[in-house]
Amino acid sequence: MALNPVLKKRLPLIVAGVAAIGLVVGGVVWWQGKQRWEATENAFVQADTTEVSPQIDGYVVEVLVRDNQRVEAGQVLIRLDDADAKANLAQAEANLAALQAGVQNVDARAEQEQAVIASRAAAVSQAQAQADLARQQVARYGRLAEQGWVSQQRIETEQAGVRTAQASVAEAQAALVAEQRAAGVLGSTRSQSVASVQQAQAAVDKARIALERTVIRAPVAGVVGARGVRVGQYVRPGGQILSIVPLGDTYVVANFKETQMDRLRLGQTVEISADAFPGQRLTGHIDSFAPATGSEFALIPVENATGNFTKITQRVPVRIRVDRTAGAALRPGLSVEVKVDLKSEGGLSFAEAAAAPVQNAALN
Repeated sequence: MALNPVLKKRLPLIVAGVAAIGLVVGGVVWWQGKQRWEATENAFVQADTTEVSPQIDGYVVEVLVRDNQRVEAGQVLIRLDDADAKANLAQAEANLAALQAGVQNVDARAEQEQAVIASRAAAVSQAQAQADLARQQVARYGRLAEQGWVSQQRIETEQAGVRTAQASVAEAQAALVAEQRAAGVLGSTRSQSVASVQQAQAAVDKARIALERTVIRAPVAGVVGARGVRVGQYVRPGGQILSIVPLGDTYVVANFKETQMDRLRLGQTVEISADAFPGQRLTGHIDSFAPATGSEFALIPVENATGNFTKITQRVPVRIRVDRTAGAALRPGLSVEVKVDLKSEGGLSFAEAAAAPVQNAALN
């Protein structure tokens, strides 16, 4: 069918007009989207994965979890051979019992020593009484001798008795002092024995802790991954044997260009799209801004002090808190696309969040 000549002449104009209208509409849509959304594809799911390592060395006798199994905090994961740990604990407890018996023996000797000291003190009192009586006898016989009723020999005998009684007093006092010093030695011996008991108690506690560490428990709740331990394997302290991923606490780290940061605010709503979950829109909120660009945390930082410097737009990691109902589906390591709703309510901007600690420090 032949086209009308007039229509044929106007067809290019019509096509051009439709294309122009399409470009205008597309431009308006793009502009409105640009004004409302700030997006990036450079984003990844992360989680605070816990690496589980033994605290003592030993052979694995039992592995109680499987790969990708969900575990709760405190759940037993692995058991190590505990024969040596039990023997060490028994030895430490026996040593502690022996030292405690030694302290009890010192206490019994101290009680006995106190009885001996009391006996020595009584002997001193008795000797002092005998000396006082002898002096009184000398005084009485001295008055009688002045009247001529007692001979000089009797006076000398009584005086000798006084000296003997005084010597007995000195002897009793010396014995009392000796026993008191012996009691002091027992006191220092008891202090030393008590210190030994405390040291032995610490050894028992250490041996008990070592026995408890033969049972490896989950420090947090999550899902087991990277399980590299098997029955019969010899493990050493600090060696990673498995990981626990808290899937319910995943978050997204989105690397925005530095030119995008001035429009972002803490708390703004974020839409998350993951290739692993097509058609699903997950939501979250901006949680925090990184203190530096990603290149600053690289193993080999970029050195810009060169003559051939070329300015390259840097990216700043932004942590996005995923809503708990949605975060359970995400897995660490997945790549996602995020879109920040710039019209949603937000708090501090990137610049304000960086200056806030400085302001607080100045106020303090």
